Amino acid sequence: PTLFLGSRGVVGFELSVNLRKGAHHSGNWGGVIADSGIILANALASITDARGRIRVEGWRPREIPPAVRKALLDCVPSDGPDGEPEIDPDWGEPGLSLAERLFAWPSFDILAFETGDPSRPASAVPPSAHGVCALRTTVDMNQDAVVSALRSHLESEGLGLVAVRQADETPMRATRTDPDNEWVRLAAESILATSGTHPVILPNLGGSLPNDAFVEGLGIPTVWVPHSYPGCSQYAPDEHLLWTVAREGVAIMASIFWDIGSDSRPA
Repeated sequence: PTLFLGSRGVVGFELSVNLRKGAHHSGNWGGVIADSGIILANALASITDARGRIRVEGWRPREIPPAVRKALLDCVPSDGPDGEPEIDPDWGEPGLSLAERLFAWPSFDILAFETGDPSRPASAVPPSAHGVCALRTTVDMNQDAVVSALRSHLESEGLGLVAVRQADETPMRATRTDPDNEWVRLAAESILATSGTHPVILPNLGGSLPNDAFVEGLGIPTVWVPHSYPGCSQYAPDEHLLWTVAREGVAIMASIFWDIGSDSRPA
């Protein structure tokens, strides 16, 4: 059984370099006019080091709260079932456990990068380049300054030609209920009494949900109880739920609601 108390947020943005109209033959112009693809490649490469460690000032949390570190001590992400990728133990922020990198630290990804025409490459200096990126955020960083921090970083790297635009999709804000919250304790004790198993408590998911609608919009803490398992083919046409997990989930939720309705619930 698992409890998760929030989720990482996500901010999408686009980087672009537009230098001129049309491509120009590299035999005539290569080496004397700027290559937009090279400029954008350097901009993207400056965001992290070669092992994915984030370099942008303002994207790195000041610290991971002690209660979060404690909650993640016994959580060890492992390789997925057949067909899933193997974990790269030296990828991301050094000095953190795998669980802390996944659940308690931001991560940056390049979703798409295009310059020229990949389907019909020509020996020409491309006039423009375009990249689509995303940053998973945590509550321990300034989520409102993601794009402005990136612009400042690129300026400091001498890459002010690169334009940055936040994606049209509304960002999801990171949320996290304190693992020491009384409601978390009630749910964990209830699950233990029902299932006989200590639940895994994740301070937040590594993925993103619009959980800020509850936390910020309604001002309430959240405790999620998922009823699934890693091999469920999530979002695929044959997504499924195991009968044993469904039965356990019904028992767990019935007991949690019973305990919430008892006199022992938090004030």
